[in-house]
Amino acid sequence: MKIATSLAELSSLSQPTVVTIGNFDGVHCGHRMVITALRERAKELNALSVAVTFDPHPAHILRPASRPLLITPLAQKLDLLAATGLDLTLVLPFTDELRHWSAHHFAATVLRDTLHAAEVHEGETFRFGFDAQADINSLTNLGGELGFAVRAWQPRLLRGGPVSSSRIRAVIAAGRMTEARGLLGRPFSVHSTPHSGRGYGTKYAVPTINLAPYTELLPAHGVYITTLRVGTGPNSRLFHGVTNIGNRPTFGADSFAVETHLLDFEPIDLTAETPLEMTFLHHLRAEQKFDSPELLRAQIMKDVGKAKRYFALGKALQCVTL
Repeated sequence: MKIATSLAELSSLSQPTVVTIGNFDGVHCGHRMVITALRERAKELNALSVAVTFDPHPAHILRPASRPLLITPLAQKLDLLAATGLDLTLVLPFTDELRHWSAHHFAATVLRDTLHAAEVHEGETFRFGFDAQADINSLTNLGGELGFAVRAWQPRLLRGGPVSSSRIRAVIAAGRMTEARGLLGRPFSVHSTPHSGRGYGTKYAVPTINLAPYTELLPAHGVYITTLRVGTGPNSRLFHGVTNIGNRPTFGADSFAVETHLLDFEPIDLTAETPLEMTFLHHLRAEQKFDSPELLRAQIMKDVGKAKRYFALGKALQCVTL
């Protein structure tokens, strides 16, 4: 998948396109339903399949005090979009200038003049233009004027309601990882690096890894069954784990951490820049305070036992990627 970050980079584009526009936070199963159909239609038209998205998320500029925490920050989102088989993703910087564009100016500049759109595929609730004043009907009318067709998609319904990024954020924030997995179409994961202050050295001596401070969406405080991929590519290592998210109240003052106890630990090379991918599979219990570190260790061993049974059952049923 080609990635462009400005309209100027596409000045030589001449092939028609089939386009979808959105934030695509999570690249969830609803997004992928539209993208799959879009790619098939692009093949029929001998056109390129294109997604247009924004960085930062518009809400970070328009409503900074109440901005949503992201399910998938930009780099992760682009990886997931690439995995759908799209030909091109255009990442438009969401600047003050862009946010003041009218719907007509956006459609003419981006869809007609730059992307030569033959069709645009959007959800029925799609809104765009200054102050989100235009809707899917406005887009259809603009398409008639500017020369592209519009297909409006109803939301994908799953587990009693429409699939949306906002719904998935709420599910993850509540720690309901099984439900999140169903709505995303994959387990929720976080990309980070190791904590730079404690818990690791040049060679790990104990089977524990802390994530570096993470500013986007995390599950609710509690204990989870997880996997942790260390590194990238063919030399990466995948470990099973039990992860605590929270303030570790047993040790007194708040000390927030995302800390993973590795079940199948082997010594590994680790630096502050080593890529980590933590995948949340199942919520075990809420965070709690214990009267002593010994009682905490006893509970951790119980958590580890449950996690080992989870992975053993998953392996037997071929339901967990090992």
